[in-house]
Formats: sequence, C-alpha cells, structure tokens
Amino acid sequence: MDDAPVVIAGAGPNGLMLACELALAGVRPVVLDRLPGPSDEPKANGLVGQVVRQLDMRGLYRRFSGSQRPPEPVAAWIFSGMTLPLSTVADNPMYAMMVSQPQLVRQLYERALELGVAVRWAHELVGFEDRPSGVRITVASPAGEYAIATRYLVGADGGRSAVRKLAGIEFPGHTAGTVARLAHVRVPDEMRTADGGLDVPGFGRLGFGHTRLDRGGMVYAAFEPDRPMLGTIEFDSSADHSVDEPLTMNELRDSVRRVLGVDLPIGEPRGDGPHALRRIAGQNTRQADRYRAGQVLLLGDSAHVHSAMGGPGLNLGLQDAMNLGWKLAATVAGRAPQGLLDTYHSERYPVGRRVMMHSMSQTALFSPGPEIAALRELFAELLSLPDVARHMAGLLAGSDVRYDVGDDHPLSGRLVPNVTLADGRRVAELLHAGRPVLVRDVVDGPAAMLLRPDGYVAWASDDTGDKGLTGAIARWFGDTLPGV
Repeated sequence: MDDAPVVIAGAGPNGLMLACELALAGVRPVVLDRLPGPSDEPKANGLVGQVVRQLDMRGLYRRFSGSQRPPEPVAAWIFSGMTLPLSTVADNPMYAMMVSQPQLVRQLYERALELGVAVRWAHELVGFEDRPSGVRITVASPAGEYAIATRYLVGADGGRSAVRKLAGIEFPGHTAGTVARLAHVRVPDEMRTADGGLDVPGFGRLGFGHTRLDRGGMVYAAFEPDRPMLGTIEFDSSADHSVDEPLTMNELRDSVRRVLGVDLPIGEPRGDGPHALRRIAGQNTRQADRYRAGQVLLLGDSAHVHSAMGGPGLNLGLQDAMNLGWKLAATVAGRAPQGLLDTYHSERYPVGRRVMMHSMSQTALFSPGPEIAALRELFAELLSLPDVARHMAGLLAGSDVRYDVGDDHPLSGRLVPNVTLADGRRVAELLHAGRPVLVRDVVDGPAAMLLRPDGYVAWASDDTGDKGLTGAIARWFGDTLPGV
C-alpha cells in the first residue's frame, strides 16, 4: 500500500494551490485527478479581489500575469451588471488579473512540480475509510485499483464532490429556477464596437459584461478576439430545452432571440478549441455544513457553490487553500498549537456564507420585472455614493473579512495592508516562502506586526513594546518565534 502525508482529490486550481502551499511548508502531498491531464475546459476568466494580492505574496503574480509591476487596484467593477465606481475609494481593495482557468491550472501545475508535488493524472478516488490512524483511500487507475494511506484527505473535487458525499457531509442550500447558456461564438466584425460591445441591428448597443433586460439577461465578453463569450440567462425554466442533451448553437440562438427580441447572427467560433458550449439549468447556491469531518477536509467548490456573476469563485477557493495550507502542514509536522486546524472551518465558513449572500443578491437584482427595474435604479444611485462604494468594494474583494485572532489592534485579523519597510521592501516580498513573519520598521504603519503565512495579521502594535506578542506566537505557531 502506498502512503503520503496528505492526499488531495482534485487537480484544479484550488487543489493545486493547496499542494503548493503544503510543499512550501515542507509537506509534499499526492494529488489525484480522474482526468488524463490539466483540463482545457473553459470556465473562469480571471481572478478578482484579495487573492490577487495573496498571489503577489507568493511571488506568483508577476509570473502568472506577465506584468513586471505589483498588482494595482481597478478603477471600477460590476455588481449585478451595474457599474461600481472605485476611483474615489481610499485603499481600494479590488484587484483583478485576467487569466483563463486552463492557463491558471497549467501554471499552478508547473509550480507544483517545481516544489516536488506528485500529481497523478487519470487516478480517481473511488472510496475511502476514515480510521483513527489515518485515511485509507482506494484509487482507480489505468493499471488497476490500489490503496493509499494518508494522515489527511482533502476534497478539492468540485461541486459534485465524491469526497464530500462519501464523508457524509451535508450540502444544504438553494437551487434557483434559472437557465443559463454560455458559449464561445463568432460574431460579424461590423457589429463590434470599439469599447468591446456589440451594435445589434433592431436592438442597439449590447455592452461588455452583463446586461439585464425585461426578458432575461445577456452576457457578452470578448476576452479573446477570435471567440468572444456570449451567454443568456432566462428566469423561466420552462423554456424549451432538454436537460439530457448538450447545448447546441441553435438552442443558444433561440434563447438570444427570446431575450433580445431580435436575431443575433452568431456562428461557430474559429480555431480548434476546446470551446465553451454549456447550459446550467438551475443555479445552485450551496455550502457544506462543515469543512472538516475527522481527517477529511473540503476545499473550494467541494465546500461551496454559487453563481459566477462578478467572478468570486476563484477568489474564495484559492483563499481557502492559502488559509488551510499552513495550518494543515503544521498539524502534519506536529508543530501546530491545539485546535489550529479547526480554525480553517471557523474562519472560512462565514466567508463562504458572505459570498453566497452577495452572489444571490446579484442574481435577484438581475431578474425581470418593473419592480426589479426600479430597485436597480435605486441601487445604481447608492453605488455612486463613496461610502457605499467603499463598503461594496470590501464585500466583493473580501477585504472586509476579519478573523478572530485574539488581538484587538485595528489591523489584527485582517489581510496585511500594502505597506513598505524602511529598507524599501514591500511587505508582500516577505511572504514568498510561506512562513510566518515578524515585521518591524514599517513606513507609515504600526511599529510591529506578526503575520501569518496567509498574509493575515495575527498581532500588531503601535509602540515599541511587545505586549501580547508571546501569546500571539503561542496561539498560532506554538513555540516558534518567526523573524524577518
């Protein structure tokens, strides 16, 4: 029987990010995935929110984005298709990095291999037993079934997670009666506008992103010039389609006609693909009732699913990975303070609830009807107010998250701000190794900060004294005193 300190089921972005975090901390997991290799299926198109800064804290932002500059906040974002202006928001927390999910998976896979992680493609978890001594996993592979013994099993295997189901973890929530259709398409060049939208004969301008209409919603985004994304959202689930048959271009054309009220001449996209062409009948918003059951943990979509509107999915899932990684590694290595691993659920579960709240709110505000149109008009006025914009930016970016770290300094429990040390280094540069750090000599900041490996402040002080520091170190890192 094979063995590994940690086994991760699922080599998507969240599972691979966790694998990298564990390897940085000296624990090399085994990653299993039923697919023969990194998926090319088009899904998410970018990262938004605090996770962009966290990638910078690992030295990955420049590598993944190709930019030689640190990440910079965006001047505006969207909420249910409405513009959220952010140029007046002080310390704007909303960051974005446009990268397709297949590209992100390949980049994280390369990083995992560099760190010595074993990724076993075409190896599928088909069963496990959670025993007092560890977890015994049964794996199906091209060479036949085999077993792995591990201390901990992490399910990063998506919304239909086999790990979650086999662990008996409930997945309560709500299924909306919407039907969404999305595809890469080809549109006539003469219909494209300079600002990234479409000029549709008989309808008018269709802008970039989400557009709410009386009969449903449209999505248009030319992330790639040769194959823009086009989608519809209909709130009448009785619209003619067969849930058992894959989406066709003709079905999408019919849906566009119902929503727009006119025909839109779309064709098959150029290139070999794979191209997006999918239907989501019934939008699930669900969350696991616990992120840990014994020696089994859940991560990313295995723990929570919600609408993709606004792009919160990878922000939430990758931050799950960065929260769990250092805690799980310390537990496996025997250096974790008592109860450390339990803080994964207590910290991340409320964050997932908050994302589902604003995700469902955006779906509700996108629905048809004159009452919703009036509500959107009012909401658009509110979004233009600086205080509301600041609140919404914190909500969508996840920067309003404050963990209970046992310290009452205003920064404690929050992601460390973008500060610079007296020697010119950015605080993000101190966290590349994924280790806890005690920071002093901060320019325009507190006198000292104790940072967790995920970039969250465990303790801070505005004077030169170290009152409370020893307790914070013991609470989060045992007897280890971190240093710059």
